[in-house]
Amino acid sequence: MSPRSASVNEELRRRSRERLLQATVELVAERGYEATTLGDIADRAGAARGLVSYYFPGKRQLLQSAVHRLMHLTLEAALEREPRPQDGRERLARAIDAVLGLARDHPRLMRTHMAGILQAEGFVQCVEQQRLAELLRDTVVRYGSVEVDTDYPLLRALLMGAVVAVLLPGAPMPASRLRAELFQRYGLDWESGVPPDGGPPGGTFPSPR
Repeated sequence: MSPRSASVNEELRRRSRERLLQATVELVAERGYEATTLGDIADRAGAARGLVSYYFPGKRQLLQSAVHRLMHLTLEAALEREPRPQDGRERLARAIDAVLGLARDHPRLMRTHMAGILQAEGFVQCVEQQRLAELLRDTVVRYGSVEVDTDYPLLRALLMGAVVAVLLPGAPMPASRLRAELFQRYGLDWESGVPPDGGPPGGTFPSPR
């Protein structure tokens, strides 16, 4: 039997890594962070336990990469959904709705992710985070920003703040109110993106500027 080519080995490594990331998302969403072990993740992914340590220095880094992958895939699906938006405002509306939707659909996972970012390890730079950043930055460019290096970090901070506000234990903010604030800030039509049922808070919404 001839040895596998370098490209085949690379593809196998990529698939193994993605299985570990997907397993992490599933298990933390089901059981919580503390109740999920690296062994559990390897077993769910059908991988050798040593493979987890080969790709990731620890569980916290693995979780951040896993959530960033989920965010990237979710945002990419929203932006590529037919009909594909040509207008930068529609793209930004879809991006905001995609991120708020993650807080709604994966509360335990996103709350754990945000808590990890605020801990000593901080923000993990990884391939998945870079892909997510590229999509958001491109969205800011298509929206028409002339100061992308300022506007992209601001959008990222506003989205992170909105997720924290939605998930804040004991005092959560309604996602529709946060959506309204973000849409008003960026001059977006309430009907853009994926508007929630019931219309805007208060029944009125200012016209886009």
